[in-house]
Amino acid sequence: MGSLTSVQHAIIVGSLLGDGTLRRQGNRLNALLEVNHSYKQKEYVDWKWQHFQEHILTAPKTRKGKGVRIAYRFTTRSLPMFTKYHSWFYVNGKKRVPNDIDLSPLSLAVWFMDDGTRIRSAFYLNTQQFTLSEQKILQDLLYKTFGLKSALNRDKNYFRIRVSTESTKSMKKLIEPHMIPSLKYKLANDPVTTESKDKISIQ
Repeated sequence: MGSLTSVQHAIIVGSLLGDGTLRRQGNRLNALLEVNHSYKQKEYVDWKWQHFQEHILTAPKTRKGKGVRIAYRFTTRSLPMFTKYHSWFYVNGKKRVPNDIDLSPLSLAVWFMDDGTRIRSAFYLNTQQFTLSEQKILQDLLYKTFGLKSALNRDKNYFRIRVSTESTKSMKKLIEPHMIPSLKYKLANDPVTTESKDKISIQ
C-alpha cells in the first residue's frame, strides 16, 4: 500500500493492531504515524524508527506522561502513504479492524511486542480496544493464516484474545525470530499474573 516496503507494511499493520496511532494534525490533508511507548521500551521504539526514518524529520524523544511515566516516541511526516492506511484502519476517527486485513509472521510479532503477554501456558493479545465482531475477525485471521486457535477471555468489563495452549507453541515459533532481544521476555511464563477462567469460545 502506497510506497512502503513489505517490511514497513508488516510493521505498520502490527503497530495499528497494537499501540500505534495514525492521525491528521489540524487542517493537514495527510495523516502521520505516531509510535509511543514507555521509555523502558526505548530499543523497540528505536527499532521502529530505523525502519521508517526516511519518512521522519526528528529522532525519537522522551516525553513526560501521566504520573511518573516517561514516554519515548516519534512521529512521521504527514504523507499520502499514511493517509491510505488511515482510511483503511479508521472510521470517523476511531480505529477499527479492516475486513481485508492481512498478517505475516513479522506483523504478528509486532502486534505481540506491542500488546501481547504470556500468562502461564498461553499468549494473550490485548484487543480490548476493538469490538467483539472485530476481535472475531482477528481470531478468524489468526486461524486462517497460521492455524492458530483462540478464544475470547474476559478482562474485567472487556474481552481480549487468548491463544490456545497448543497454538501458543506454534505462535512462539512464528514470532520469536522477528522479536527484538529486549522484548523476548514476553515469550516466557508470567508466574505472577493469574488467568481468568471466564472465556467465550469463538474458534
